[in-house]
Formats: sequence, C-alpha cells, structure tokens
Amino acid sequence: MSRSRPIPPPPGRPAGPQVAIDALMGDEASGPGDHFLRRALWLEALDQQLRPCLPPALAAHARLANVDRGRLVYLVDAPVWHARLRLAATDILDAARSFGLEATDLVVKTATGPQAMRPQPPGTSTAVTAPPLSAAAREAFATALAPRDDSTRGDPS
Repeated sequence: MSRSRPIPPPPGRPAGPQVAIDALMGDEASGPGDHFLRRALWLEALDQQLRPCLPPALAAHARLANVDRGRLVYLVDAPVWHARLRLAATDILDAARSFGLEATDLVVKTATGPQAMRPQPPGTSTAVTAPPLSAAAREAFATALAPRDDSTRGDPS
C-alpha cells in the first residue's frame, strides 16, 4: 500500500482555488473553458473599472453583464434602477470609451428578482419563513384537505 502526500504549491504561489484558476489559464491550457474564464475575468475587471462612474446609489444595484458589438449590457435588480441607469448612459459610455472600448450603446436588463444580482453568503437561505399557523388555521386546512367520502357528494346518477 502506497502513501501519497499532497504536493505543496511552489514557494510564492497560493494554494486553494487560485491554483485551479492558474492551471486553467496557464499556457498549457487550451480547453474550451479557457476562453470563457478569461472573458468572465475581463468582464469582472471592466465592471470594477466602470463602477466608480455610476451614481453612488446605483452602483450597488447594477452590474456589467456583457460587452457585445459595441453595446454595454448591464443587469439591474429593479425597474427603478433600470430607469436611473438609462439616465446615466452618456456618462457610462464616455467612461467606457476612455478605457479604450468602442462603446456606442447601453442596454439595461432587469433581473427577475433582487437575489439574482447579489450572491448569497454561504449558509444563508433565500426562503421566506412563514409565521406558525394558529390552531384554528390548522383545523381549517385539515378540514378543507380531508378526503371526502362518496356519501357526502351528490351523485347525479
């Protein structure tokens, strides 16, 4: 029986998830996921550069989702932020052009729910906890859901 020990990372190189990312993005990586990973990291960096150009109240509710044929695609978490981002479009496009992008248009899409924009911390749930039912409510539900026998139903035949 052989004993294997994990190989420690080289000195000066972090361990953990960063090692996996480095392996995916290394020179030897040329798989189909390499392009998507690089693009996602580029979009994240661009979002961080453009975020200070957004009005302060809007910055927490908007996220750069894509850059497609000169269009900046933003995702917001409510219709009110959709309208406010459209009002700030000129400033955002000017800022994107100052970073070297050929941005000509701004597209804003509204997420389906407020949790779609913000990742949940580990161990938290998005489920809403309902207050406990009263005894009368439990009894009413039990009565409504109880199976009915054939004698209580009006048989038309």
